[in-house]
Amino acid sequence: MKPLLCSALLLLAFSLNAQAPTAVPIPQEPHHHLVLENDYVRVFRVSVPAHESTLLHQHDVPYLYVALGPADVINAVQGKPEAHLTMADGQLGYSAGHFAHIARNESALPFNNVTIELLKPQGEAHNLCEKIIEGPVKNCESSGASTVPNDSPLRALVRATGPRQLFETEEILVSSHSPPAPIEQHYSESSPHSVRLLVVEDGSELRVDLDGEPSKSLHSGDVFWLESGKKWTIVTPGKHKVTRFLLVGFKESEPTTKL
Repeated sequence: MKPLLCSALLLLAFSLNAQAPTAVPIPQEPHHHLVLENDYVRVFRVSVPAHESTLLHQHDVPYLYVALGPADVINAVQGKPEAHLTMADGQLGYSAGHFAHIARNESALPFNNVTIELLKPQGEAHNLCEKIIEGPVKNCESSGASTVPNDSPLRALVRATGPRQLFETEEILVSSHSPPAPIEQHYSESSPHSVRLLVVEDGSELRVDLDGEPSKSLHSGDVFWLESGKKWTIVTPGKHKVTRFLLVGFKESEPTTKL
C-alpha cells in the first residue's frame, strides 16, 4: 500500500504543479516593450489591444506607471481576487512590486501606459499633491523656472498649471508639468545636479535642448534620460496645444556637500 500511496501523492503534486501557471519575466511578456534601461530604471511601453490580456508576468521590484489615455482593466493578481481598475488619462500609479498578475483589457480601446521599474530600493513612499497610494496627501510645492514675465497676464495661469510635486519615496521625487498652451514655454533647472527621467504624456509633444548636442523632439509616451550636470531645457510648442509631462528625479544622484 505504501508504494501505491506514494505514487498517488506524487501524481497529485505533479497535477497541481501542472495546473499552476508560471509567471514570465516582464521582458518576455509580449505587450511590454523595453525602451530604456540603465542603473536606475527599466522602462517599458505597454500596449494591450481591446479585449486582450497580458500573460501572467512577474513584478520583482517597485515601479511607477503612467496611463496614456483612459483605461478600464481587470487586475488579476496571482492568489488574490480580481480587481476592476478605471484609470484616467495621465494617471500616475505606484506599486511596491513582488507579485505576479495578468492585466485584462475590458474596454473597446487599447490599454497603453509607461511602466517604470525602479531598480534601487525605494524605502517609504508618500503622497504629495495627489493621492497616488493609500495615505494622507501632503503639501503641494512648485519649483522650476518659466520664461513668462512676472507682469504678464498669463503669469497667474502659469502658477495654476506649473510644476506640481505629486509623489516621493526615499529615492525618487515625481513632479507633473502642464504649461499653458497659448505660448511657447521653456522649463529648466538652474542647477541640474540630479538625473531625471522625462515622460511625455498622451497627446503631447515637446523638444529637449541640450548644450552642445542636437535637440530631441519627443511625442506621446516617449521617455528621455536627463543626465546630471548637463544643462537642458524642455521647450513646449504653445500654439494652443496643451503639453503635459512628468519628471522623475533620483535623489541618490544628487551630490553631497562636504564640510
